[in-house]
Amino acid sequence: MARKRSKKVYVLDTNILLHEPFAFLNFQEHDVVIPMTVLEELDHIKDRNKDVSRDARVAIRALEDSLRDASPEQMLHGVALPQHGEMKVSGHLFIINDHHLKDELPGLPGGENDHLIINTALYLQRERSPQKVILVTKDINMRLKAKGAGLKLVEDYRTDQLIDDVRFLYKGYYRFSGEFWSQVKDCQTEQKDRDIYHLLERRLLPDAYINEFLIDEAESFAGQVVAIDEQQIQVRDLGYERIMHRHAWGITPKNIYQAMAMEALLDPQMDLVILTGPAGCGKTLIALAAALELVIEKGLYDKVIVTRNTPEIAESIGFLPGTEEEKMAPWLAAITDSLEVLHKTDEHPHASVGYIMDKANIQFKSVNFMRGRSIQNAIVILDECQNLSAAQLKTIITRCGEGTKLICSGNLSQIDSNYLTAVTSGLTYIVERFKNFQGSATINLNGVVRSRLASFAEENL
Repeated sequence: MARKRSKKVYVLDTNILLHEPFAFLNFQEHDVVIPMTVLEELDHIKDRNKDVSRDARVAIRALEDSLRDASPEQMLHGVALPQHGEMKVSGHLFIINDHHLKDELPGLPGGENDHLIINTALYLQRERSPQKVILVTKDINMRLKAKGAGLKLVEDYRTDQLIDDVRFLYKGYYRFSGEFWSQVKDCQTEQKDRDIYHLLERRLLPDAYINEFLIDEAESFAGQVVAIDEQQIQVRDLGYERIMHRHAWGITPKNIYQAMAMEALLDPQMDLVILTGPAGCGKTLIALAAALELVIEKGLYDKVIVTRNTPEIAESIGFLPGTEEEKMAPWLAAITDSLEVLHKTDEHPHASVGYIMDKANIQFKSVNFMRGRSIQNAIVILDECQNLSAAQLKTIITRCGEGTKLICSGNLSQIDSNYLTAVTSGLTYIVERFKNFQGSATINLNGVVRSRLASFAEENL
């Protein structure tokens, strides 16, 4: 298995192929090792009634496609991986029978799968020295164990990671210090129908993105970028007071962040609206109010589909009583809570909620059954999507057909998945991927909490 010293050797854990089934193709000219234990784990997972089982099957088929014509000897000595673009050198894929490797660290138990994979990396570190051998896993505890066992290089899978620090995540708006107009040197203004547009010099905001909101500290200006070229940006003047008086289904924004979110949600030209922010900032409430306004009052859509993901949903939904919607109800209590808030002043709030759910055709669906569907002329609210991977979110986004609006909301500080962090979450991925898409808007909401108790908890716990 001798290779050029400049090449690195990447040993992949099972969770890498579950996170991204084609991950083994993304290591450019470097070699990739798949221990036999990983294949066994994929085999055990592929037949379960879980969403992750599909990813296991896709990974197995992808590996089979790459190794279909390889002989056993070629698999031991490495099968060349497909070349990408203009690359002249490609890496090689190895399948190693790790069950017969000598235990590199006697103190490390050999029975657990994690330990067998770590032992494979330790064996390769010794056999292929001075070549760099790197274990790639999304399991934080496994990374700690591998380092403790003497493995020099351990990494997370970062190929699909677009930022290194969530603090630099695109917020969807830019706040000017002081007053906006005091910083504008040259401006052309024109009116089209009821809207006013300003042509500004690009140097005023060199890193502008399409549909990005513009506000200032003086609370005197609110606008939205609608066009960008090398010299100028075109901004639609929203009017600070006017946007603050936006309303949907009887509610008005409490701050400028909610106002910007409501502006994007009520815009039928926005196919995707992404809402991020801490607990209590109004993401779900505003999304639901806007959905009811667009479906019932304006008649622009036929129904509202509400779904979410939790780590236990794939296992637990089958044990809950009732239909699919009744099974989903406990997981989507945040939606019913918001409906109750929107109708708490009605004479018969409970009856009002039932009536509105029927009139707006609100459907609770499991995210596991979104695959294969083609959703037409609907509003889809995907709540708590910080727990979804980029591949899972892509699956849901591609289900949205003609006339469908997708609203994704999530709190990156409340990730429950074992294999995701704030920077690798699918929510972070789509925020960065769609920030220059004409039909999408992102808003990071701030400043509103449920109560002084929640506020104190956010700051002190």
